[in-house]
Amino acid sequence: MSTATSAPSPPSPGEPGSSPRLRPVTTPPPLPALSARVGVRATARHSFAIARRNLLQVRNDPGQLLDSTLMPMIFTLIFLYVFGGAIWGGRDGDYKQFLLPGIMVQTIMFASRATGFTLSMDFGSGVMDRFRALPIARSAVLSGRIIADVCRLLLGQVVMLTFALVIGFSVRTGVLEAVAAVGVVLLYGTALAWVSAFIGLVVKSPNTVQAVGFLWMIPLQFGSSMLVPTETMSPWLRAFAEANPTTLVTDACRNLLIGGPVAGPLAGTLAWCLGLMLVAVPLSIRQYRKR
Repeated sequence: MSTATSAPSPPSPGEPGSSPRLRPVTTPPPLPALSARVGVRATARHSFAIARRNLLQVRNDPGQLLDSTLMPMIFTLIFLYVFGGAIWGGRDGDYKQFLLPGIMVQTIMFASRATGFTLSMDFGSGVMDRFRALPIARSAVLSGRIIADVCRLLLGQVVMLTFALVIGFSVRTGVLEAVAAVGVVLLYGTALAWVSAFIGLVVKSPNTVQAVGFLWMIPLQFGSSMLVPTETMSPWLRAFAEANPTTLVTDACRNLLIGGPVAGPLAGTLAWCLGLMLVAVPLSIRQYRKR
């Protein structure tokens, strides 16, 4: 006679031979796209926060201001007192009045190269990886860099104009015209800073960024009316110089400070600056997202 046997029940938790109960692993839902969560106000707030971070770096390392403060003074003394006699010759007028607005533009051009260099340094130090891990707008990293650099450029212009007045330069128009001259130069510097940012994002080596930034600005600086009148140039170089945006910016700044026609140079300056930024800004943001 057979008897029915029941299957042994599994041991309850806590009894010998029991195994801990496993909890199912759940994957958190993906975060929504950042662009859908960050508005204009938040983007502006992020940009100014990053700009503040960059300005604090300048405060802790004042040597970053040498290219926009001390170097322009040295170039002014060299071109004015070493080369001034050979360049100006027997021309009417004072070479000092002609030169110093050009040095203001040269100051902006030299200082704007630092934008690409500092961006390249931030990528090399890993700072950009931290920024990308934060819930901030992607464009805020670049715009914060530009805001900080514009503040540095403005300081350089104030220092340079003050130095010019000390060594005998005279503003022959008025205060509003002088402020407008600084504003025009700053606008050009902002456009060049965006171009420099694009170079710093494309080229990975900081030293190469500096070299490329210096090379592409050489024809813009010396093929212009920044240091010499365009009338003294050969015909082919004069044609290039008169279409050069640096010439337009320099002539606008010079005429705003010492008098002369402003409408033509100012319109050309605005067209060049807006054109450069319309190209460089989206390319820089795109390259930042790709890198």
